[in-house]
Amino acid sequence: MSNLDKLESKLGYAFVDKSLLALALTHRSRGAKNYERLEFLGDSILGFVIADWLYHNYSELAEGKLSRMRSSLVRKETLAQVARDLTLSEHLILGEGELKSGGFNRDSILADTVESIIGALYLDSGFEQAHGFIHQKFEQHLAKISAESTHKDPKSKLQETMQKRGMELPVYEIIDVSGAQHDQEFTVECRLTNLPIASQSVARSRRAAEQAAAAEVLDLFVDHINQARKLAR
Repeated sequence: MSNLDKLESKLGYAFVDKSLLALALTHRSRGAKNYERLEFLGDSILGFVIADWLYHNYSELAEGKLSRMRSSLVRKETLAQVARDLTLSEHLILGEGELKSGGFNRDSILADTVESIIGALYLDSGFEQAHGFIHQKFEQHLAKISAESTHKDPKSKLQETMQKRGMELPVYEIIDVSGAQHDQEFTVECRLTNLPIASQSVARSRRAAEQAAAAEVLDLFVDHINQARKLAR
């Protein structure tokens, strides 16, 4: 069984035009003929199918919450997990540089490949095939999504809390960046200018470190408010 045949078995679909599947697996590092156009197409189809599913399954939710739910479903990390479930890394067609740097396991490449495969399915067999693939391969992620997952992130919560109390917005500062370029760790501090409350967190991205620090500061601020109320009694 060829490499493409093995992948078709995982996809649950045999391509009429095998070259479409091969193209969907070809990264730009391999040359000008790559999956980028298919990725563009698949991205649009994925966004529509997910939006349609959410619209019909969460009729009580407003646009803002639906948008946040869709974002969590089509984000790079979710797509990369779908790719890993399909073991797409075994089938990627990469240039020498990407092979050496471990591109076969990079979230961004894996996520792009899922979108390009969706585009290839659409061109090879039509919308229903692409639609069915999305529902099947994203089923566990669709099942997990709920209104609770639309809660605002810690940074947004902390900012809104400060604004409601008429206080200055929290300040974020990068304290340290360590590690190799491809494997960095960020130490970020979040602090309140009105109160002696601050927290530092370490993560592999600045955003993740900021979110973790904000969550801790928010907890500390709530504790501070509760303590102040007890003393005021």
